Amino acid sequence: MRYIFSSLLIIIAFLNTHGQQENNWKENSETLMPEFMIGQTFESNDGFPDTSLQKQLVFSIGRKHDYNPQEWAYRLKRPKTGLSFSITDFGNIDSLGLGFTLLPYIEFNLLKKQNLTALVGIGGSYFTEEYDAVTNPQNQAVTTDFTWAFKLNFYYNVYQSRNIDWRVGVGYAHHSNGHSRLLNQGFNSALMSVSALIHNPKYEAPDNETMDNDFERSVYRYVSLRYGHGLNVLALSFNDKKNVYTIAGEYGWVYNNTFKFGIGFTYRFYEHYYDYVKDNESLVQDGREFERFKENPWRYATNFALTINGEILMNHIALEFQLGYNFHKPGYQIDWRINEGWDNTPRDIPEGWMLGEFNTKYELKKRIATQLGLKYYLFGTDAAPVHNVFLAAHITANLGQADFSELSLGYVYKLPTKGK
Repeated sequence: MRYIFSSLLIIIAFLNTHGQQENNWKENSETLMPEFMIGQTFESNDGFPDTSLQKQLVFSIGRKHDYNPQEWAYRLKRPKTGLSFSITDFGNIDSLGLGFTLLPYIEFNLLKKQNLTALVGIGGSYFTEEYDAVTNPQNQAVTTDFTWAFKLNFYYNVYQSRNIDWRVGVGYAHHSNGHSRLLNQGFNSALMSVSALIHNPKYEAPDNETMDNDFERSVYRYVSLRYGHGLNVLALSFNDKKNVYTIAGEYGWVYNNTFKFGIGFTYRFYEHYYDYVKDNESLVQDGREFERFKENPWRYATNFALTINGEILMNHIALEFQLGYNFHKPGYQIDWRINEGWDNTPRDIPEGWMLGEFNTKYELKKRIATQLGLKYYLFGTDAAPVHNVFLAAHITANLGQADFSELSLGYVYKLPTKGK
């Protein structure tokens, strides 16, 4: 069900990025891009299946924003947005199967001449093969049919004509289920590509920037509240999905109706940590390391964090990035002990079982949280509304290692401008 909601958000995001205003700026601005990619699928685990070159076919439909009158299009140097569909052979169809990916993206110009660009996309993938302890034990990359997908590509135009830009590129791709089931090592790939960006033959490129002169620099302050409902698993021996509840507040600034920067405070409650204590599991039993957790299970299942948040606003759509510092997350100690020691830690852990050590890596992952997400705003941010609400899909990680996937509902209030 969570993936259904996430897919709906992705589709809504694409449709609104491509149809945010009823005017003729969209006329003839469509693009098509067939692409062929090859590269290397990195080993996700010891004993990973042997792989040949990864091969990927991609077909993208997009739109240029050269004539888009909205401010975000101007501030982002007239990007392209679109939706790509790809089929991936990871180099071993029998064990790794095929991946089918749907990915909304935005492509930025890195040089004024527009012959070097960067593409960023976040979406979802479906896999035909996954981990199975009996029939497919070597593939520990994914254990669910659906995963998150992330792509970062760089393109260089080697030859340009009126209707087609021939391009070469390099990129990185990642697939992960967001810790919704273990094992979850994920796929990581390095890729090279050849593509053809096909323009509408009726499209006329702009020869001046007259329409850009109307925008003045602006800044306003805001406050925001968000409720999030996430899902994750604790360990192989606790591989059922349980809830992660989030309440977050944020204060910040929006620059030029495009760049949003804020500082925030987050409270989370992990159902897995709470149930582990309440059910008197191995590590909290009398005489064991975390016996004290039973004094207050709720406290040890909570997480408090300070965050720095950034967004790129594209009217109804936004890409969000967050860096957080966890100053209270005691339940992660149990998480680390179980998952970072010997493999296949059982539910009833023997006294002599080798558990994860509290080293520097542990401290970094416990303290540093990251989040990547996609937002849909009910009211377009280009008009800087006083009140706004949003729906968001996030993947949250412990220093890059997936922690949980989340859907959120939030409210934003634009603070009055000083002197008004």
